[in-house]
Amino acid sequence: METRFTEPNTLDRPKQFDSKVTVPDNKGIKVVKSCTINRTCEELFQFWRRFANLPQFMKHLVSVTETSDTESHWVAQVGKKTTEWDAVIFNEHPNELIAWRTREGSDIAHAGTVRFKPAPGNRGTEVTISFEYEPPTGKAIAFLSKLFGKEPGQLVEKDLMRFKSVMETGEIPTTEGQPSCREE
Repeated sequence: METRFTEPNTLDRPKQFDSKVTVPDNKGIKVVKSCTINRTCEELFQFWRRFANLPQFMKHLVSVTETSDTESHWVAQVGKKTTEWDAVIFNEHPNELIAWRTREGSDIAHAGTVRFKPAPGNRGTEVTISFEYEPPTGKAIAFLSKLFGKEPGQLVEKDLMRFKSVMETGEIPTTEGQPSCREE
């Protein structure tokens, strides 16, 4: 099931949301990824909602600082480039949904949701991340990034697998420091 990002009813929006849409129509690239985690919706939501926890499993994130109940400052590093942006939560349902968008003027315009839904058969929680972003230099760069393995969908999928590991086992599996069978 694909989740579609929608703006809240403009009549219900606070004045600060009167600026233009974060990702203009037909200019964004959509990413939707899901996984099932053997924890309750409440546990996963609470961990995710403390944004300072996110760099534990999102490799590209350096830090996330909450500046208010609904606003945060993000710092990411991809390769040698550091990017920063401010985001605002415009819709939140405890233990179910967090919806955000970047502030106007951000390096990378994006908006999306993370949803937490009980998995069928009482098998934990389905976590679905859905977002749309506008690459700073257009769709051509996104295509080239995809070719070289840095496509955001792949990154999100790996982040979700690390989130699953952290929440189910308390750590992220690694092969660092393990011997290989290569001759030196």
